[in-house]
Amino acid sequence: MLSTQVARPAGQRLFNVAIVGATGAVGVELMECLERRNFPVRSLKLLASPRSAGRTYSFQGRQVAVEALTAESFTGVDIALFSAGASISREFAPIAAAKGCVVVDNSSAFRMQPEIPLVVPEVNGGLLAEQPRIVANPNCVAAIAVMALAPLNANNKVQRVIGATYQSASGAGAAAMAELEQSTAAYLAGEAFEPKVLPHPYAFNLFSHNAGIDAETGYNGEELKAMEEIRKIMSAPDLRLSFTCVRVPVLRAHSMSLTVEFENPITPQEAEEWLAAAPGVKLVNDALRNHFPMPNEASGGDDVLVGRIRADLSDPTGRTLSIFVVGDQLLKGAALNAVQIAEVVAG
Repeated sequence: MLSTQVARPAGQRLFNVAIVGATGAVGVELMECLERRNFPVRSLKLLASPRSAGRTYSFQGRQVAVEALTAESFTGVDIALFSAGASISREFAPIAAAKGCVVVDNSSAFRMQPEIPLVVPEVNGGLLAEQPRIVANPNCVAAIAVMALAPLNANNKVQRVIGATYQSASGAGAAAMAELEQSTAAYLAGEAFEPKVLPHPYAFNLFSHNAGIDAETGYNGEELKAMEEIRKIMSAPDLRLSFTCVRVPVLRAHSMSLTVEFENPITPQEAEEWLAAAPGVKLVNDALRNHFPMPNEASGGDDVLVGRIRADLSDPTGRTLSIFVVGDQLLKGAALNAVQIAEVVAG
């Protein structure tokens, strides 16, 4: 289900907002989220590389021109939403914060720094009460996974998670989404296609996530990020986690299969009840129609879909469930979560 526009309270304070990396896939979604959720924007500044300067985007019925990012870009800005990569964030986020701006950063630059909160508002939004100047937005896998794990953990402590992800092209940006469309068209036409964005053929194929492999553990960078960030978001440094991350030929919305071991015995019915009551989660668990979470139903929606909830038959203690989770990577996995953080900051 597509999200509806959120009403703005009368007399609410307005904010000067900047988007860094405005021309990328997440940057465009940030604009759309701000408008759709009726965020209290007084002015919007779109920032990107000099080659994108002058490009215009529609926002709240007017055209906004992209400006080249400089150290002076944040003068007078109240909230800056960064989505331009870790190197840009490391350089410019401290500059913005020093000018009194609250930075919500979508890169990996600050996520694991102990003094920087890593926030999913439905899970640990209380950290924003300390009014940090820089807030880290999680990796897409971590953000989507904790939406399902946290409500369960609140009722029965999670002790171990084994996850397999099925990640869409949107996780690699607009260029990867275009490559999937182009390579699919070429495949159907019987034409050769040489991938340029991703390392392997994408149409009618899947492959291990293209992040680099850590020589010591054998895990790739995406898997390690997801595991580290889930622990931090859930304040569970000893949580046992193992993830396998895979790219699949889906345009947007990441899927994941999670096998979750709990401290105490648990039934699927209990999990369904807790998940159905969780904000930002939609239960899709119709066994009679074999209807469970799917990327095409999660795409463009704010909710994380959870279903296929069943007891793990390999665990005779009754303490383990298997569940299937799907969320839009560009929304809850990126732009929406950042805007929700900004909404808490805005009060």
